[in-house]
Amino acid sequence: MCGIVGYVGKHPVTRVLIEGLRRLEYRGYDSAGVTVVKDGQFQTLKSTERVEALAKDVAKAKLQGTYGIAHTRWATHGGVTLANAHPHHSSDGLFSLAHNGVIENYLKIKKFLLEKGYTFQSETDTEVLVNLIAYHYQKQPVAADKNRFLESVRRSLRHVEGTYGIAVICKEHLGEIVAARRGSPLILGVGDGEHIIASDVAAIALHTQSVVYLNDEEIVHVTDKDFSLSTIDEDDIEAVIHTVDWSIEEAELGAFKHYMEKEIFDQPVALENAMRGRFSDDGSTSKFGGLNLSPQELRQVDRILFCACGTAWHACLVAEYLIERYARIPVEVEYASEFRYRNAPLDKNTLVFILSQSGETIDTLGALREAKRKGHKTLAIVNVVGSTIAREADGGIYQHAGPEIGVASTKAFTSQVMVAAMMALHLGRIRDMSYSEGQAFVEALKQVPAQVQSILDQSEAIKAIALKYVDAEDFLFLGRQNLFPIALEGALKLKEVSYIHAEGYPAAEMKHGPIALISPECPSVFLVAQEDTYQKTISNIQEVKARKGRVIAIAHEGGDFPKDLVDDLILIPECHPAVQPILATIPVQLMAYAIAAARGCDVDKPRNLAKSVTVE
Repeated sequence: MCGIVGYVGKHPVTRVLIEGLRRLEYRGYDSAGVTVVKDGQFQTLKSTERVEALAKDVAKAKLQGTYGIAHTRWATHGGVTLANAHPHHSSDGLFSLAHNGVIENYLKIKKFLLEKGYTFQSETDTEVLVNLIAYHYQKQPVAADKNRFLESVRRSLRHVEGTYGIAVICKEHLGEIVAARRGSPLILGVGDGEHIIASDVAAIALHTQSVVYLNDEEIVHVTDKDFSLSTIDEDDIEAVIHTVDWSIEEAELGAFKHYMEKEIFDQPVALENAMRGRFSDDGSTSKFGGLNLSPQELRQVDRILFCACGTAWHACLVAEYLIERYARIPVEVEYASEFRYRNAPLDKNTLVFILSQSGETIDTLGALREAKRKGHKTLAIVNVVGSTIAREADGGIYQHAGPEIGVASTKAFTSQVMVAAMMALHLGRIRDMSYSEGQAFVEALKQVPAQVQSILDQSEAIKAIALKYVDAEDFLFLGRQNLFPIALEGALKLKEVSYIHAEGYPAAEMKHGPIALISPECPSVFLVAQEDTYQKTISNIQEVKARKGRVIAIAHEGGDFPKDLVDDLILIPECHPAVQPILATIPVQLMAYAIAAARGCDVDKPRNLAKSVTVE
């Protein structure tokens, strides 16, 4: 959600900034802008179209400079207009600023600044912040041993309530960038004679593999040759430089038309990576190196709480079914955005799991901090090494799914479900799961990448089925037990990328309301488990057909599924019950993608959505 790039160094600045914005497009945005400095003056261009349109404007204007900042905006305060697009300048013309986050007390600060004679051209909270910096710069010249620019930013941020990731430049301090964060991610790329500020490592990896992850309340002062890191309260910090563990080639489209399509087909490798090195030598259980909890401590857990948002919340629901079934531990699943505000009573022996692909989701980070504040052990399942949630949790598991660019999560979701299944196995074996049961579970997990590939090999047939329903405006997704979360996920994927209204329900709940929607114009996708609820789900399908509803069924091979009962049938391999949610996910992803592409939707950047939600 929003993206920042700042650069000072030896390369043409506009090329670096525009390329950085391109690599941040997946985060979601509705306008973009760039400010570069040439001959001591700001040169700024903005666009309410895509980054490519901004790039053409920059080339046409022959915009050049020695260093600068750039931004993609996802609107919070004020509509999508050129005036509201970033970067914003102070009314005295000295400062330019790009900002992610929300300044909650901006109206109070704005009133104060208006009384001091500062003017405003936009509706944004960001323009308030850049004028506040200008105010402190003019009001409080600092001692000769301090950098006036840096100190004006520092003093301004002490008055700010809310979240921010900012990059600021000043006409009177050429070749310098000041950046800071609270609640909104920010990373420093450390190069040879160059430094890059960005809200995501994707904008940095093309230039350097060495990065510094800023923590909340930290501020960095950058030149082309050096940088210094400190806190808002002026405590110096020794920077820890990390090495980025993925190459830029992993984020390239290759032969695929969209990133969503590519990432659907990445799943066999992503699932293999999630398992690599994580099984015991005797093949009877899973193992994790970063939990920081002993088997004895895990045996003391009486209850598990999972917190997440969006697609990750659906992965948590699958985890609930698997852990309760195979480890016999009570599990509760909470929306992270609700948990942090509702003061839920938790037993002292409750273990809290936090799921976030990016590791930066603001509500999920807030839930993590609330759980830690109350003294609970916290474990994170994240995909991004060095992310804030990964650093703040007591322990955790990296998914190793590789960069996910498409806004609609695909491989990150199935990777999360894979890790959840492995955790159910791990906890089950610590408790009362037998050796032979553990071996069967491990063998089932190891087969998943090949089974997923076998479904992907049917992709053209699945897409052909999907295209029969491209004109539908409503869909129902129905499943039972651990396939119910996949019904929710299938509905969400279709909504996200095709803008078709879709709902997910337990199949038996259809009679309690949703059956009123059944008609030839509202298709139903049934996810059919091969276990106890099989016949019950067949009865639910018959109820839909009796009302002239169209049915697409996703069922297992080798059964006696009544093919004549449904309009279309997609078969997935027979499998262990623990892994059927992963296999059932692949067809619904392919269907959502095919329908969205056929409807001409912007598949990778759906309207109004952001990849990483970093504002409340």
